Amino acid sequence: MIPSPDRVLTQHALTGQWQSTALAVGDLEYGPELNGPGSLSGRLSPRLVAQQPSILDPGTTLIYTESEGQLRWGGLIWHAEQQGNSFAFEAASWSSYLQHRFDLDGNYGGRGPYTNTDRCEVIRDIWEYAQSIADGNLDVVVDPTTSTSKVGTPAEPHKSGWWDSKSLGDQIDELASGEATPDYTCDVAWNADKTLPIRRIRLGWPRLGARRTDISFSSGVNIIDDPAVPLAGDEYAQVVIAMGEGDGSAKRRQISAVRNGRLRLEHVADYPGVKGNDILASNAAAERTRRQNLGSVDQITVRPSKAAPFGSWQVGDDVRVRVHNAWTDYVAWCRITGWTIQPHAAGGPRAVISLQPADFYQYAGV
Repeated sequence: MIPSPDRVLTQHALTGQWQSTALAVGDLEYGPELNGPGSLSGRLSPRLVAQQPSILDPGTTLIYTESEGQLRWGGLIWHAEQQGNSFAFEAASWSSYLQHRFDLDGNYGGRGPYTNTDRCEVIRDIWEYAQSIADGNLDVVVDPTTSTSKVGTPAEPHKSGWWDSKSLGDQIDELASGEATPDYTCDVAWNADKTLPIRRIRLGWPRLGARRTDISFSSGVNIIDDPAVPLAGDEYAQVVIAMGEGDGSAKRRQISAVRNGRLRLEHVADYPGVKGNDILASNAAAERTRRQNLGSVDQITVRPSKAAPFGSWQVGDDVRVRVHNAWTDYVAWCRITGWTIQPHAAGGPRAVISLQPADFYQYAGV
């Protein structure tokens, strides 16, 4: 992928009609996200919008970026407004749509309830239900990935009630929010003859991404900023109390704690949809490990280079990060949780990459 897109395209969500195949967008930023929709933002000239008012219809317009003949990002425009001498807009990818959809029939139209059911299967059922209703089909394809992460027990099946005000998007996020749960991200690509976009939810088990030894991010090579390495004692904890589903004394709770010669600090982490004590315990241990990292790099800005060409990394990958400046010498494996490409940035295209400490993530076969 080259960082500057050849085209920005827009399309009507229901009819599939192309509204623009070469949209002139300024201040363009776009990119994916781990277990979320990612985002796109940009600006148009008011004259263009006045001449073609249907080019931006929030809530029903799809937008894509294309580079070297390949679609790189796709989503729905959700917000647009005039700001000074330009027209600003924001978009988010496919999973954002389900934040505006609800289970009106219960158990996703009779597909549930679920007992010892693969979470990936439930995620696919939620998308199938949402897209089975008139005017609700985005033609999103969900990966056939399977996992050993289960929901529902004979005593407490996993259910969805029509009276529940929780969106379908929130329900999917709960299925993919724990330590021992599948990952997802949103993707798009052309079909074989490059006439129709294939909108996709990528599912990963036990996780998306891989540990990458072929690329790296380093100061003086491709990192162009001096990222902060905060030492946040108020975020530190070696005791994590994970709270799950239930009320009062019936609320599920698991505690992960260690003694390490430091003053005891505790943190409560809420997982309102989690019923299983094993999952709660896994979440508590993962959150404790994360909070015991006193000082980590959460974001870097990079230029394309041979060390890590744009397009060489994927959501979920672990990459070696080396930050050296007057304040710190930081070297660690970091997991990529998202990024935004800024093709028109001052000084040339760049990517702002979001990171998390990677040491506590598990890999297949490791």
